Amino acid sequence: MSRNNVDLPFARPCIGTAEEEAVLRVLRSGWLTTGGEALAFEKEFTEFLEGPHGPPSGYNPLRSLTVNSATSGLHLALEACGVRAGDLVLVPAYTFVSTAEVVRYLGAEVVFVDIAPGTFHIDPHALEACLARLVRGDCAYPQRDAPGGFGPQGAPKAVIPVHYGGLPCDMDAIMDIARRYGLKVIEDAAHAFPSQLRAGSWAGTIGDVGVFSFYATKTITTGEGGMVVSRDKEIIDRIALMRSHGIDRSVWNRYTDTKASWYYEVVAAGYKYNLPDILAALGRVQLARAGELLEMRKQIAAAYDAAFQDVACFSLPPTGPGDARHLYPLQLNLKGLSLSRDAFIEKIQAAGIGVSVHFIPLHSMPYYQNRYHLTAGDFPESMQRFQRIISLPIWAGMQRDQVERVIRVVKTIAGNYRINP
Repeated sequence: MSRNNVDLPFARPCIGTAEEEAVLRVLRSGWLTTGGEALAFEKEFTEFLEGPHGPPSGYNPLRSLTVNSATSGLHLALEACGVRAGDLVLVPAYTFVSTAEVVRYLGAEVVFVDIAPGTFHIDPHALEACLARLVRGDCAYPQRDAPGGFGPQGAPKAVIPVHYGGLPCDMDAIMDIARRYGLKVIEDAAHAFPSQLRAGSWAGTIGDVGVFSFYATKTITTGEGGMVVSRDKEIIDRIALMRSHGIDRSVWNRYTDTKASWYYEVVAAGYKYNLPDILAALGRVQLARAGELLEMRKQIAAAYDAAFQDVACFSLPPTGPGDARHLYPLQLNLKGLSLSRDAFIEKIQAAGIGVSVHFIPLHSMPYYQNRYHLTAGDFPESMQRFQRIISLPIWAGMQRDQVERVIRVVKTIAGNYRINP
């Protein structure tokens, strides 16, 4: 057992000798920061998403840029899309903190939207209703009786749909709404590699910008890191500039180009968001294994589905053909149990199994409650989902006996605390 008595972790990266050798190759090369490995990773990532035949007919070529986290990628994307202080950005209440905090980095304001019933995704109907209120100059949050929320002082500028758990949002509906209201669409695809809306149409490539995460728990990982993709040359050129101090030439070009020069110019007040070659080399190997790693996750999810589908105390997570199965958010039917969700989690952990909760709705967090005069009950679908959910372990390399152990423990707890009808 580990120190916290959890010997079957919630997540673990699937790293082999090829990844180790790639990192050692970079360490021995003498070039550790952003360079040739990062450029190759970007090229290979684009080729993965575009396929062997390039962009679909009528589409501009896709371009990919490495960044040191999906959070920094979202920040860069918003800045490149022209979001400025006072603008309004619509975000699902049910997401990780980074989706909203990057809006505040720019002095813009977050407008939360509830998720659709039966899903973990932003509700297109609620999104359009919220936009209609904002355009009229009404408060973004109609439940507010007292002054507060947002009225005519800010204009909606962008929306950030989140492809929760690896299952793509209803991007057709979101894009239609965004275009009618003149919004930029920044896809938070942190969970969504490799997720497809339909054959050849990848999550993260539909909006104006897509942002992927390679955090340690993701299908492919660089430990920390991410990728930003776009077909808009102006946007992607701006991101390329701003991710490295606003300097007009990359360090790789300054030191390795045939006309290498120490001279550069700072043309914007940029950031330090580049991905080092050590991590890019790791990502390249993981990218080559993406299909294999995804298949392992799908097999675990299928085992969970089969085991839990006929248990009255549980509701299976929504899924679809293009689901990357980043998470397995099992939902408890609490009316049939004599213990709370939190107590259920404690019993799983007591059996040595790591679990988590994705996510605590952001509108229930003190910072956002205080700033926007919100209460936990303002977005009922998000709160209802949060109060019932347990994220079970699902990671490439998880052994069959480990999966069976999770199933056995979860079903045993449910059986022990089931309320007989």
